[in-house]
Amino acid sequence: MTKITTLDLSPFYRASIGVDRLFDRIVNQIDTTTTTNYPPYNIVKTGDNTFEIQVAVAGFTQGELEVNFHDGQLIVTGEKKTIPNPDHVYHHQGISARKFMRTWPLVDYMEVIDAVAKDGILTVSLEQRLPEAMKPKAIAITYKA
Repeated sequence: MTKITTLDLSPFYRASIGVDRLFDRIVNQIDTTTTTNYPPYNIVKTGDNTFEIQVAVAGFTQGELEVNFHDGQLIVTGEKKTIPNPDHVYHHQGISARKFMRTWPLVDYMEVIDAVAKDGILTVSLEQRLPEAMKPKAIAITYKA
């Protein structure tokens, strides 16, 4: 695990307003990153404010996968619940079905729209829905004589 101890972000804090949480999340993500690569996944931008996370979940069936959203984290877990058939003897077992948990920190106002498992891929659809107060708007200038 890499621990950041000498990174000085104070110039960014002085030059920006309200991004302290962003920098804290970045530093925390670097500090707590694990080296697991299972299961593999894709992150796809499907529109201006929409995304998909595609997770390879071959071999997992209904009831063995779970998708949760808690404290700004998307959490996908999988655990095989079926008991292997004792009459089957594998000469090679390349389809992994081990227990896993994958997490992704999501930005503010990101909502999980749905999760669909099809053809060994779990697709979690996300949309960032900014409140009207957060969207850019032009401010009218009043000129007085």
